Amino acid sequence: MENMQYAEELVREFLVFRGFTSTLQAYESELSTDIGKGFQVDKILDLIFSIYIPKFEAEKLVGLLGFFKQCLASSSDNTFLSTVSKLEVSILRYYMVHAIQSGRTDKVLEFLKTNGNDLLQRTKDWTPWFAMPYLKNPKFDPHFHVYFTKEWYEALHVSVRNFFSEVFNGTRIPALLKLSSERTTVNHLKRDIKQLNLKLTQLQALLEEKEAHLCHLRSLVNSSSSVLHEEKITSSNDAQEPCPSPTTLVGETKLTRDGVLAGSDKYIASNEDSSSSLTLCTGDSEVGDSSHSYEDGRQMVNSGEAHVQEDFPEVKVEFQETFLGHTSPISRCRFSASGNNVASASLDGTVRIWTYDPSTPASRNATIYCGAEIMSLDWECKSDRLLLIGTADAGIKAWNVDAKRVVCDLNTTDMFPSVLDIKCSPVESIFVSAAASRGHGSSYVDSLGFASLTVWNMRTWKSMTVLPLGKDPPAITSMCFNHNGKILAAAATDGMIHMFDMSACLQITGWPAHDSAINSILFGPDETSIFTLGSDGKIFEWSLHNQGQVLWSRNNSRFCDSESSLSLRHEMALDVNGKRLLATSNSVRAPIYQVGGRVGGLKTLPHTAAITTVDWHPTLPVFLTGSADHSVRVTSIS
Repeated sequence: MENMQYAEELVREFLVFRGFTSTLQAYESELSTDIGKGFQVDKILDLIFSIYIPKFEAEKLVGLLGFFKQCLASSSDNTFLSTVSKLEVSILRYYMVHAIQSGRTDKVLEFLKTNGNDLLQRTKDWTPWFAMPYLKNPKFDPHFHVYFTKEWYEALHVSVRNFFSEVFNGTRIPALLKLSSERTTVNHLKRDIKQLNLKLTQLQALLEEKEAHLCHLRSLVNSSSSVLHEEKITSSNDAQEPCPSPTTLVGETKLTRDGVLAGSDKYIASNEDSSSSLTLCTGDSEVGDSSHSYEDGRQMVNSGEAHVQEDFPEVKVEFQETFLGHTSPISRCRFSASGNNVASASLDGTVRIWTYDPSTPASRNATIYCGAEIMSLDWECKSDRLLLIGTADAGIKAWNVDAKRVVCDLNTTDMFPSVLDIKCSPVESIFVSAAASRGHGSSYVDSLGFASLTVWNMRTWKSMTVLPLGKDPPAITSMCFNHNGKILAAAATDGMIHMFDMSACLQITGWPAHDSAINSILFGPDETSIFTLGSDGKIFEWSLHNQGQVLWSRNNSRFCDSESSLSLRHEMALDVNGKRLLATSNSVRAPIYQVGGRVGGLKTLPHTAAITTVDWHPTLPVFLTGSADHSVRVTSIS
């Protein structure tokens, strides 16, 4: 029982704090001989019927039954005490029957000699039992025959189980035990409140945005109505004054030959967000200087995205925690499958497991020394207990966070020492490693040679198969599973996307996605698309229904220049809804793009060096950023 263990730790901590060392020793001794077995029914049954009776430990058996009678003596329900007394008589009689069946009459005599007087004082029903050891075959004696039957034993066993189950489920829990359960309840409530506050903030921001948009539309409609009213008055008075340049209205927009709006005062219609909005633009600029044009019915900016990106607003932060437990640049950081724990790795070969939420137990916190650069991390999806670590010296370690030890230490072949990525199946107990041979170039991509994709069994920790990639395939830098683990997508340094059917372990399709190496690949949330980030900084969302069709793209080259790509492995992460995309950056801030949006985005709060790794929480609007400044930050946004 978790609550019992927590209460015991509290008592132990208090005794140490007060310096009650003698009491602590007695307490530890009592725990080691805990005859109540923490009120766990199965263990108590095993103790009675599998240990004390078969081994003829009559003194311990009597002590255990007496202990339970004492525990129930304070109960307001006398029925429990009466029942346990009757069960005690049956259990002790079964002890004698078992001894006779085992040919140990001496144990029966020993039992009666020790406990006979006490038994006779309780009830005269024990009198015939003193004759049992002297009968030649008590099994056939009418008085004892029923106690030797299998049916009586099974009925006794079931009765004892049912009684203890009923007693322990209804036992009043001591206040000390309630602390643990109340603490867990409070932590769950705090987490729920935090999530509800985040949702409330999001809804309030959305409401304010919609209200502002509605007010803007109303003001523009009123302006348009006043213009129409003035034109009607002017027309009715037959004014002979020279007419000003025509005012362009919604639905009457006139374009020049180059597709640029003419006139000095003009309204521009926009179809952004599937709702009509109007923007009043004034100025005396020439047509050729206009910064607005139309493309596919949307307003675009001719000056390019790079200018807009420089003006990204800073993201609104709910809270931020900084982890400073590393002594070298961060290479990878990942949330666990539940989001409660974080694993972060640095170039010096150190992995730290830690928590950012004070309500989350720190029992899993650990430091793992791998002795080589950490190139990949991934958590097991199902149990949330195993962390897989891939290194630059052909090593793959499996760390059990509960046992706090390496449960398996695997090695790829010497031909493929760099374990660039590891991905666990979300359904099966398998994982895939993407290893690469060494190249001869100085840049990150040129330093990689050929690829090897190996499927491993997480029960036997043996390799199952190698996925086919053809002869001398370029290195695979990133992988991802779909939701049911049947499809694996892999990205290569030659810009190709490879798709594998994991049930057959065969490649089913693939297409060229980038002119440069692909650094990161992710399935979209509805799995009708897939995202890729190239080393040139270009981000594409590809349709999986129409192969090769780009659904959305952004140029991220400002945050992902060629110089940083020589040493920095860029990556990206999607939030749980697939609406926001976070990317690494050679700058101190990382961009957050709105998936599907044409322009704009947000920027994170600054580190003091490049942002080398990112990840999103599996359920909350919380993200990780690891930096070359040796720090990892957990940021919650609205």
